[in-house]
Amino acid sequence: MSHETQAQTFDGMSHALSNRESDALLKTAKAEGLKKCDDVLRAFAECSSGRTISMAWACRDHHKALRSCLAEYTSEEAMTKRRKEYLTSNRSKSGDRMV
Repeated sequence: MSHETQAQTFDGMSHALSNRESDALLKTAKAEGLKKCDDVLRAFAECSSGRTISMAWACRDHHKALRSCLAEYTSEEAMTKRRKEYLTSNRSKSGDRMV
């Protein structure tokens, strides 16, 4: 993986996150999503238990519900909000320095 930074623009200002920071934010978002979507995840797991090929159509609705739930935490919009919050938090901790 490259060590280049990913530039994001918030409120007309450009800020950069390292790949490590972006990966950590995504990992945190996924973990939060799995925790908050636990009931939907369990329903999908129960549906798919003991199934092989038939899972594709038998559990379609459960899978869509799980993807929809997880998207609340990992969509581009959610990740942009998370990045902005992270940068704002780091900026205030570092005395208004850019990260």
